[in-house]
Amino acid sequence: MHHFQYKGNELYAEDVAIRDIVAKVGSPVYVYSQATLERHFRAFDEAFAGTPHTICYSVKANSNMAVLKNFIKLGGGVDIVSGGELYRALKAGVDPRKVVYSGVGKRDDEIEYALTTGILMFNVESEQELTRISEIASRMGKKAGIAIRVNPDVDPQTHPYITTGLKNAKFGITIERAIEEYRRAKALPGIEILGIDCHIGSQLTKVTPFVDSIKKLKKVIATLREMGIDPKYLDLGGGLGITYNQEEPPLPADYGKEIVAETKELGMHLVFEPGRNLVGNAGILVAKCLYTKQRDEKNFIMIDAGMNDLARPALYGSFHGVQPVVKDQDGLIVADIVGPICESGDFLVKDREVPMFKQGDLMAFMSAGAYGFAMSSSYNSRPRVAEVMVKGSAFEVVRERETVEELIKGERVPSFL
Repeated sequence: MHHFQYKGNELYAEDVAIRDIVAKVGSPVYVYSQATLERHFRAFDEAFAGTPHTICYSVKANSNMAVLKNFIKLGGGVDIVSGGELYRALKAGVDPRKVVYSGVGKRDDEIEYALTTGILMFNVESEQELTRISEIASRMGKKAGIAIRVNPDVDPQTHPYITTGLKNAKFGITIERAIEEYRRAKALPGIEILGIDCHIGSQLTKVTPFVDSIKKLKKVIATLREMGIDPKYLDLGGGLGITYNQEEPPLPADYGKEIVAETKELGMHLVFEPGRNLVGNAGILVAKCLYTKQRDEKNFIMIDAGMNDLARPALYGSFHGVQPVVKDQDGLIVADIVGPICESGDFLVKDREVPMFKQGDLMAFMSAGAYGFAMSSSYNSRPRVAEVMVKGSAFEVVRERETVEELIKGERVPSFL
């Protein structure tokens, strides 16, 4: 069941009219469907039924604590890339033994925090990081569980900015070097080798790159076992795509069938880090038309949301479908939908046929649950927007709209001015 749908001419999130949410909360506003979040998690989880596995939701996709709590209650863990994400997840109630810590730039204080917390393992991204984790863990009298992130040099066939598994990416360690680092890790104090990790990119629409990566990893695992190293966990990262426009990514069930078939002989506990796949289509951004303008046969629709609220179109040229909250427009028009930011790159839609929105009309940008609010900023001193979660016929604000007073919190004018 699709939980953002029209009833008559009006767009609903589950059983709540979007127009009613805006009337109470204002616009712009992010709206999330709890039923969709739960359905997506269960579909992914069930794809690996019968196989030992842990789903560690990738917090960076959407770090709202209500979203985290939803997955944690369903038995999920988290994949984090900062101390701040660890703090959020702990506040939401995550089991530390279901936390994996990725990212290329872990600071000393973040490593200490994670060790104190007792997370499952660090996904190590460089030789120097491995050494540093060993030093810190030894000083603290602890053992750091680690997996080395192996870069398999597999093309995920996705946008270059979200490709992470090729040789020229900043992520991970090459296969050849990884084996030597495992040999070194075995002798390092404060280190416990728990797994092997791989993540090749985001928004993948085919299973083939995942399978190709596993085939390469299996050779590494065989070599490690010959060396007396027997990793328990196989972390296959995330990256499974969603439908924004015409994409046809595999269903979790189909993805799971191929992954299980390729890994079952290894006898390892599988770890997954889905992010976009769980939250992308569970959220929308609602905005209001402020003005319209025509210039030299070019049509502009100016709205109250901008690239600071939803950065993906400006950053990646990404597609987000746009739908009227109430269908009462007079046909379609080819236009740019642009925001109030003083940048030429401030657009959410470019040269696309859209409803002929007029002043005051509300519109919904679809598939905005992933990398929407999480990437937003207060550029141009614009307060960040509110977030709302819907369940059935009820909704609650899960993040208050930022105020202008909060924008300058922590700022100081020096005494010499």
